[in-house]
Amino acid sequence: MVKSRDLLPSLAMVLVQIGYAGMNITSKMAMEAGMKPLILVAYRQIFASIATFPVAYFLERKTRPKITLRVLIQVFFCSITGVTGNQVLYFIGLQNSSPTIACALTNLLPAVTFLLAAIFRQEAVGIRKVSGQAKVIGTVVCVVGAMVLSFYHGHTIGIGESKIHWAYAQEITSHGPDSTGSNFFLGPFLIMASAVSCAVWFTIQTKMSETFAAPYTSTLLMCLMGSIQCCGVALISDHKLADWSLSSPLRLISALYTGVVASALGFCLMSWAINIKGPLYVSVFSPLVLVIVAVFSWTLLEEKLYTGTFMGSALVVIGLYGVLWGKDREINEKEDEVENQKKVKQQPTLKRDINEDIESRLSS
Repeated sequence: MVKSRDLLPSLAMVLVQIGYAGMNITSKMAMEAGMKPLILVAYRQIFASIATFPVAYFLERKTRPKITLRVLIQVFFCSITGVTGNQVLYFIGLQNSSPTIACALTNLLPAVTFLLAAIFRQEAVGIRKVSGQAKVIGTVVCVVGAMVLSFYHGHTIGIGESKIHWAYAQEITSHGPDSTGSNFFLGPFLIMASAVSCAVWFTIQTKMSETFAAPYTSTLLMCLMGSIQCCGVALISDHKLADWSLSSPLRLISALYTGVVASALGFCLMSWAINIKGPLYVSVFSPLVLVIVAVFSWTLLEEKLYTGTFMGSALVVIGLYGVLWGKDREINEKEDEVENQKKVKQQPTLKRDINEDIESRLSS
């Protein structure tokens, strides 16, 4: 059973996945309405930097460590992998596929993160221990559940239609210009590359948090560097002022949402959780976005739910609980080892005190 000390990081990661689910839907709608993915990514980082600045300034003003050249270099690589590489690849991949496929292939993230964390010794595999077996099996089950949810439909679940239909979404996208079309080879490939880039960021962020324990400031610096990089890439690819316009309500909402919720809030919470729990703990929550997207799509966009959705969601939840249970047991095992080591160190001292007491009594 997951203890109360794990409740806050778990709730934070669930909140991040809810934010990412909304990002997938609003971003896809904005791109179908004519917004270019690179411009959306650029605006995302600009708004994220603005939203993160007051949080980093007021919460870490007195506790912020010194920003050294080494920290800036680490932040630069974090921005290259976690912002520019991850988001540019993901949004272009999303444009050339669908939210469901994008969410499914993102769930390669736990497996890639676990592999990188094990290689760089940031995560103990411990395959001979029950905790290690639970983490490995849980990660595999999460990925399998994500694949089932996305690529196996089965029969329609007869739960009726949602009473909450977002008619505005279909209206605004139907009046927008046609997208560049889907490429079901390029799209999935870019999304998989995005997952690898994000896993590399988790690994670098874990290393940086050891020497620069200021997650909000590191997020701000990462977003600022990412803004410069993404704006440069977007301006090179598209320098027409009309394409940068946010006059459309859908474009403005999508840019604000991705910047404030998905980047500012999401990066702050993930950096904080990585500092406490490590990269694997954060990455294993990513399959939840599939379940949330399935519910949002049925509720707002009138998409049907299938037996594959139910089966995949069940596997995701089971696998997620398995990893959390394994991680919790691993922490308990480490605490027990530390406690046993303390007892072993105390035994010679205790034995010496007893011997001295006996000798003093005999001499008296």
